[in-house]
Amino acid sequence: MASKSANVMARVEPEIKAQAEAVLDQLGLPVSVVINSLYRQIIMNNGLPFSLTIPTKLPVRDQMSAAQFDAMMEKGLIQAQAGNGMDLDEAFEQIMTRTAK
Repeated sequence: MASKSANVMARVEPEIKAQAEAVLDQLGLPVSVVINSLYRQIIMNNGLPFSLTIPTKLPVRDQMSAAQFDAMMEKGLIQAQAGNGMDLDEAFEQIMTRTAK
């Protein structure tokens, strides 16, 4: 096996990093192993080993883990505390537009 001497540096959102590392800890996988595996899959697939898509449906609570739900709620709370909200009528209009698709 080749010597591992190259470093990878990336800037990510702290909460995303923490959530991902918590999952990897539960799986017993170091981040370096996951990155190395991803790079190998990129090489083998000559591209990303998964598709990048925008979900057509809004997330459903029953399909989220507790950590995903908590992260979504925390993000909303932070936005609300910062005043980055919208009035109720505008919010309902957006919901109706998205669910009509």
